[in-house]
Amino acid sequence: MSKTIIITGASRGIGKEMAKHLAKQGNRIIANYNKSEEKAKELQSELKKENIEIDIFKADVSKREECKKLVEYTIKKYKKIDVLINNAGISVWGPFTELTDEELHEIMNVNLYSAIAMTQETIKYMIKEQKGCIINISSIWGMVGASCEVAYSITKAGIDGLTKSLAKELGPSNIRVNSIAPGAIDTEMNADLTEEERKEIENETPLGKIGKTIDIAKTASWLIEDEFTTGQIISPNGGLTII
Repeated sequence: MSKTIIITGASRGIGKEMAKHLAKQGNRIIANYNKSEEKAKELQSELKKENIEIDIFKADVSKREECKKLVEYTIKKYKKIDVLINNAGISVWGPFTELTDEELHEIMNVNLYSAIAMTQETIKYMIKEQKGCIINISSIWGMVGASCEVAYSITKAGIDGLTKSLAKELGPSNIRVNSIAPGAIDTEMNADLTEEERKEIENETPLGKIGKTIDIAKTASWLIEDEFTTGQIISPNGGLTII
């Protein structure tokens, strides 16, 4: 059955792949972007060539008022929100002692606060319907931590805490909440890896390869259709962390 799905940060990388994959399955997609208008329009045009229509919507989801506008637009046009995918995120690399307040505030707002605000604005409608699905895009580093990516790891660990707590709170309303915590995925965020660093990751990964964005899109598709999984941190990572 066709679902109405909001995806934040959908103009590139994992977000873009999820938008394409889920749109091709016949779902109604509202692809959010902030600064990457050109890439969002390219995504829309790419799908239109296949006779698939999606909405693109500009909003800085690190700001409450813009989250409200995105949610209200979706409700006004489609009357409901079946799925929220909190994907918007940035990274900052460097020794923890050198991170500035500006960098810390930005990554906390974009990676963590955006998911909190978007979820708060969305679930009021899901609770009325007594059903819904929330997928938070976390990271393997939220599970095990990453040297020189402390701020990023903190935000993703926070996302996982949000997932587990909300799953308990929203379960009685038939709303499922899960995290996808990707391992190393071939995206722009990892484009700065040297060939030596890529080989090192591949060698440390039991499957011997770096993941693709479609791997995460397929995981999202499964979590949308599944009806008995909630409060879980699903980590497609090729076996890089086996607990």
